[in-house]
Formats: sequence, structure tokens, C-alpha cells
Amino acid sequence: MKRALVLSLICVLGLGFSSMAASLTGFWDTDVTINPQAVNFNDALSLTSKLSVTYTVGDWAFTSLTTLSEDGWTAQEFDVAGVLGAFTLDSTLKFVPYDAVLGPSFTSWNTVAAVSIAGVSFSADFTLDSTGTSLDLMASGTAGDVTVTGTLTLGSGDGCDFDFSEVVIGVGFPFCCVDVASEIAFDCDGFEYVQFKTTGIAIPMIPWLTLDATLKFTVQTKTLTLSPKVDFGDFACIDLDIDLDYIGTGPISVQGFTISGLSLTCDIGAVTFTAVTDYDGGLGPTGYKNYWEYYKIATKDDGCCGPFSFDLGVYFMDGGVALFDVGLIDANMSLQIASQFTFNMGLMINVDTGAFTQWTVGFLVTW
Repeated sequence: MKRALVLSLICVLGLGFSSMAASLTGFWDTDVTINPQAVNFNDALSLTSKLSVTYTVGDWAFTSLTTLSEDGWTAQEFDVAGVLGAFTLDSTLKFVPYDAVLGPSFTSWNTVAAVSIAGVSFSADFTLDSTGTSLDLMASGTAGDVTVTGTLTLGSGDGCDFDFSEVVIGVGFPFCCVDVASEIAFDCDGFEYVQFKTTGIAIPMIPWLTLDATLKFTVQTKTLTLSPKVDFGDFACIDLDIDLDYIGTGPISVQGFTISGLSLTCDIGAVTFTAVTDYDGGLGPTGYKNYWEYYKIATKDDGCCGPFSFDLGVYFMDGGVALFDVGLIDANMSLQIASQFTFNMGLMINVDTGAFTQWTVGFLVTW
């Protein structure tokens, strides 16, 4: 299977533990500075941009924080926080999206768990980074005027020196119209992979054939594996790109037809989430057609003075050099400030080359 990604927005791949109402929120904070006295163009323009997307379901929040500059995609962070029974959990995963010498790399993973039992508070703080691993176990409690605290530290941070070898965490959750089984793995060298799998994707008019889909990310690659299986069921919200009466060498070749891609669209509150895969590599905005998959979030709402719309698309290419094979980031917004005045802005980052490709600011005045 070809390589490429998800900001994940995987970043936006909503994990959840219940069927409670979900919401998709976030912010995009961008400052562009233009220096008209600069000698060359590279010095004339500077960009600082942070994009945060949070998917909340039940007592859990899953956040992706992306940092951009005029040099491209400079930092990526994923965070999950919530309640599991009596425990509170907070886990943060950080990456370097691109390095001219080393390429994309894992930076650190930190997880903190806490619980209070019979007036005594317990917590565990696990850290894995390029220097090694460490685990701090802490307990504290109060009896009258006496306060007792204790901390046990395992590992010096210099390699796997408390016999840590590997950890694999599995989570099942609903997302849009499917049930997803996820798995994330770490070893002594850091992040190994994160995987999402769903089964029983039904094909309309062919009730005996279903598909299992497995989406797997490593630091430098992304694969989407589709496995056909004979089954019965109704067509859900996932649309498949099917060419009938075609026999060839596609990603999935079945006698009589070829499945060359799939798409999913669903509304999460006021936000629309879209995911599209095309193995022919025909995706991308005008002039950028060499991408085989993209994820997009879009919203339309009332602003302070009029309609507001925003969309963010993340495109993945085969053989990209950035984290998860992200190739292109395309964002657009429009705000009607008054009935006669509309402001719009667009931002495009070519992540694969590390270039700040295009920034557009415009307005429309009517009278």
C-alpha cells in the first residue's frame, strides 16, 4: 500500500468511549508580518500560525495542536485527557514534523494518571523521549495535622533501565457512523505506530461483500489497507469509489469491479468532517493533483456581524518527507463584517518542500 497521511487531524480522528453527544471545536491563530524594507523576499515575510482542533465526546477530549511558520510545519502535538472510572488521565505526544537531516521524528510521550481512594491521592507520571524512560509513582494523604507524601522514581531516563520494553494500548470507540478499534505502540526508541481499524464496511447492491479498513501511521509512513470479505449488511455513511466491469491491478481487484477509493462525510455539531481516499492520486486543489488522500473540517456559522465560514484541508502524498507523509495544508476563511463588506483569507503550506506556498487576503465591497 502506498505511503502518506492525517494531521491528524488524525488529529481529528475522534476517539470516544460512549455514545454521548460529541463536539468538534478549535482555533486558528495566525499572524503575518510583511517587511517592505527587506532586501529579499524570504526576509520580507514572516508567519506564525497555530491550529488547534479538539474533538470532545463524553468526558474525553482529543486535541491536535499544529504550529506553522514561514519555514513550513515546525511542530505537532497530540493530547488526550479524560476520566476512566475513578482515574483521570492526560497523555501528550509530540513530534518534529520535518528535519532536513533526520526527517520527521518522535520527540516525547508523557502520560499522567491520578486517582483518589479513601482520602489518599495516587498518581503516576510516565515519560518516554530520546534519552530513555522514567516512571514516577506518587502518593499523598492527610491525617489530622499530619501530611504524608511519597515519590518512587523508576528509571534514570538513560535507556530502558527499569526493564521497559514495549507498551501497546488498545481503545475502542465510535466515530461518525462506524465503530473503530485503535492501537498505539511505543518501544524503547519511542513511538512505533498508531492504528485504527473498522470492520464490516458494506457495499450497496452487493450484500455478500464487505470490507475491513486498517489505517496505520508510523513516524514517516501512512498506509490504508482494505481487505474484502464476504458478508451481509446495509450501506452506511462511507461511500466507495467503484468502477464496474473492470479487471485490472488496482489496490483492490475483484472480478467484475475495482474499488479505487472511499470517502466519509459526517456532521459533528456545527462542524462537517470529510475524509476522501483516491488511489489514483487525483486529489488536491488546482495545480496540486498528486495527492491520494485528504481530510477536511469545515464550518459555517453566524459571526459578530454576518455569516462566517472556515475550512481546513490536509492532503497526503506518496513518498513525502514530512511527518506521516503530509504533503499540503490548505485553509480558507470568510467573514461578512457588514452587509456591504466581506473579508476572506486563504493559506497554503507545501509541507513536503517546507515552503510557505501561498497566502491570500481579499475583500468584497458592494453598494
